[in-house]
Amino acid sequence: MARLGIVICCLFGVLPPVATAQNGSLFSTKQTISALFVPAPPKDQSSSSLFKGQKSKFFAPAPKRTAPQKLTRPPSALPGSIAQLLDLIALAEAGPAGYDAVQYGATIKPAQPPTQMTIGGIYEWIEATPGQPHAIGRYQFIPKTLRAVVTRKGYSTETRFTPQVQDQLALVLLRDAGLKRFLAGTLTRRAFMKKLARIWAGLPLPTGKSYYEGYAGNKAVISWVRFEAGMARAFPVSLVQ
Repeated sequence: MARLGIVICCLFGVLPPVATAQNGSLFSTKQTISALFVPAPPKDQSSSSLFKGQKSKFFAPAPKRTAPQKLTRPPSALPGSIAQLLDLIALAEAGPAGYDAVQYGATIKPAQPPTQMTIGGIYEWIEATPGQPHAIGRYQFIPKTLRAVVTRKGYSTETRFTPQVQDQLALVLLRDAGLKRFLAGTLTRRAFMKKLARIWAGLPLPTGKSYYEGYAGNKAVISWVRFEAGMARAFPVSLVQ
């Protein structure tokens, strides 16, 4: 009987519980949300946006774009919802060139595709070609913004401008727009979208127009309805008002 009891315990008493999947949701635990962020050094600016009150310094004329195309991306370690958000931003900003996009108005392009360049090489190209727009990469970083986010991430001039590095730099701007509060449920989806539109000129406000509409040729490239639909797919669990 003792042996029988041991066998029964082995069969039924020590099986570990099976963890249930959360379908990649960013909202399963607070730990998941906090793991997205590396503490940033203190900022001395009064606003989280890099663009407040300085429109003329941040945007070159927008490219003439046709309807946004679906872009492909390399394998990413980013959570699915964040990757979808970055895809949505890229549709409005980079066009089919993606991570190797260079602002169409740049008459002197870099000698190499941006993803093959170091950050220092990009700085050299910018300095060597004054008087033209220099928005670069999947998220169309312009010089002042690029230097700011590179500094905050702690990258060196030897860091290559890879897709992964570009994504990490874009995450700095997402954090400035309130991503952490949005994921925690203390910032509504609509409010978050408006903040994103103040950073990326190709994204619309609820009016359907860019925050920078008509400034240096900028306009929204996707509609507010499409923006909302993309955000709802990426973040089905969030406030919507």
